[in-house]
Amino acid sequence: MVIFLFFVAHWYLSLLMQTFFLHRYAAHKMFTMSPGWEKFFYTLTWIFQGSSFLSPYAYGVMHRLHHAHADTEDDPHSPSFSSNLFDMMWKTKNYYNKIVHRTDSIEARFKKGVPHWEFMERLGDSWMSRLGWGVLYTLIYIQFATAWWMFLLLPIHYLMGPVHGVIINWYAHKYGYVNFKVNDTARNLMPFDFLMMGESYHNNHHKFGGRANFGIKWHEFDPTYPLILLLNALHVIKLKPNNDLNYM
Repeated sequence: MVIFLFFVAHWYLSLLMQTFFLHRYAAHKMFTMSPGWEKFFYTLTWIFQGSSFLSPYAYGVMHRLHHAHADTEDDPHSPSFSSNLFDMMWKTKNYYNKIVHRTDSIEARFKKGVPHWEFMERLGDSWMSRLGWGVLYTLIYIQFATAWWMFLLLPIHYLMGPVHGVIINWYAHKYGYVNFKVNDTARNLMPFDFLMMGESYHNNHHKFGGRANFGIKWHEFDPTYPLILLLNALHVIKLKPNNDLNYM
């Protein structure tokens, strides 16, 4: 039971930071927040994603490129230009590292306004941090696992951020249903998104790239949106009045 609860907690807390902070804030700026709150959520991203910490800066820039060049050769992660899932993941990693280490040649317009906290970027991307979190996960399993097969879940913990990314970047461009005609292969992976906190409404998101609520139809509940409304009501963030508009 402890391992199950730990896995579920890590899955959803990591995913929350990815969809709320990296995706909806860093990439699309659907809402604003103060510098203090930005550092707070930066820190939560490091804690919740742990060994698979994803740079909000690199994620934001890369995701903007994905929207601008979806399913073309300039898309950082398109199934249409990768031979398999692992090939796409490898290409995405290389693209991501270029942005992190500032060796890219990406236009400045894609980097405008993307958050960047140098200290946390360096800490989260350091091997000491990644190995430390990985050791912690392993020790929890050694202490609480009651069957050998539970240890097979550890690689998911180590790579939680990329696992969440590939579910959408690969499968939501291949499977699911379409609400809107768009100029790419984005699809809604699940009609009720209990697994990805709204991220699987990918076709909706590609149609309305700046809309804070990813759900459109009555059954498409976006679990992250009520949290956004709550944080807006508490003045932690400020939703933009025209958040249904695209960021570009």
